[in-house]
Amino acid sequence: MDDESLVYNFWRMRRTALHMCHDRGYIVGQDELDQTFEQFKDTFGDKPSESKPSRSHLTIMVAHNDDPTNLLAVRFTDNDKKVGVAEVKEYLRRMEDENLTNTILVVQIGLSPAARDLIQNGLENQKIHIQVFLEDELLVNITEHNLVPKHVILTPEEKQELLQRYRLKESQLPRIQSGDPVARYFGLARGQVVRITRASETAGRYITYRLVT
Repeated sequence: MDDESLVYNFWRMRRTALHMCHDRGYIVGQDELDQTFEQFKDTFGDKPSESKPSRSHLTIMVAHNDDPTNLLAVRFTDNDKKVGVAEVKEYLRRMEDENLTNTILVVQIGLSPAARDLIQNGLENQKIHIQVFLEDELLVNITEHNLVPKHVILTPEEKQELLQRYRLKESQLPRIQSGDPVARYFGLARGQVVRITRASETAGRYITYRLVT
């Protein structure tokens, strides 16, 4: 891929990542959300073939609106092969050094089976979470598609109020899988409830609630 096409993809996937952080409640400046392709090139460079920029230069670090100590890092790996256990452990070491509990790792190809197992099963008791996206998944912001309805995550208090109001058990709610593309975009965890608002020709709008499983 030539430099112009590659740096354009860098801009697109970093832009999606910034909007994803913002939509999860993290603080992202409006100037970054609105950054144009030309502004991106002025900031990062336009010669990826000379590492200007490299993927690692695209790192994002943001704090949550509700808790400034809740930090999220988005890292783009330069590895053009499957990311292995050694590289994942290096990211874990950096998370420990930076006092991070949440990282989004953007990879070019994917993970080795052992690295995937470490992320999915080996971190459960460490209160550390790494979410992995392929670069191709971030080239387009799925929530900007006109067929994707608005999703809003309920707070624990709002969830309990919903269940009490309609006298429901959690198990009676319709479900959305945690692996659903929109659920992954918002970083939804099992047990959370999301409010989905769709346009309706008859009612104006139609609201449903789904439990993440």
